[in-house]
Amino acid sequence: MPEERLQKLISQAGITSRRASEELIKQGRVLVNGTTAKVGDKADLARDTVTVDGQKLKSDVEYVYYLLNKPYNVLSSNKRFGNEKRKLVGELIPHEGHLFTVGRLDADSEGLILLTNDGELANRLMHPRYEHTKTYNVLVEGTPTAETLNVWRKGVTLDEKKALPVKIKVLSSDPNETWLELVMREGRKRQIRRTALMLGHGVKRLIRVKIDMLEIGHLQPGQWRKLSSTEVRLLKQNAKSRK
Repeated sequence: MPEERLQKLISQAGITSRRASEELIKQGRVLVNGTTAKVGDKADLARDTVTVDGQKLKSDVEYVYYLLNKPYNVLSSNKRFGNEKRKLVGELIPHEGHLFTVGRLDADSEGLILLTNDGELANRLMHPRYEHTKTYNVLVEGTPTAETLNVWRKGVTLDEKKALPVKIKVLSSDPNETWLELVMREGRKRQIRRTALMLGHGVKRLIRVKIDMLEIGHLQPGQWRKLSSTEVRLLKQNAKSRK
């Protein structure tokens, strides 16, 4: 096996992301053959022993890929902070070890999240340049006018930066509320809720139903399934094509 940078090896092992791996190395928590590693060091797991906080990296990690329908009031975070008592997405899946969360959702939002220990794929999917499409069903207050929807489609300005264009379709409507389908290629913090409120229509419910080509299907809130080998292959192809 060829030598790889330690950040990549740690990420591939499902320990943490590449960026966080660099911090672990700077903190002296990574050893190569018993010697404290430095940022930029490389290793070959076929002949070198690499440890993170005493945990040995394995060269034969079995990657897993889960699709979860996150329920309302469940946190996308992998760690619980302070006195937080709400469930975490990782607690809904019977897997031991760290899982990267791809496609985070706010606690008050629902729908699809991808969880995997494949750090390399997770890193590509979470990078802004990837711009994978995400589809949401959004229930807003009132009935947005055609003019309002056109403004939303073109992309509004948030935090002094114009948002990318959005595809919007009205699914159903009555005088009190409207279901919209939104297809987006970016995901700024609470972007849909902030945009809807800016345009005069608060969000009552937000459900992500599709990430790239992965669809929610018959998954009920709290249910999960493993991705098929075909889905994993296509997801990797799509991520690679956007490098």
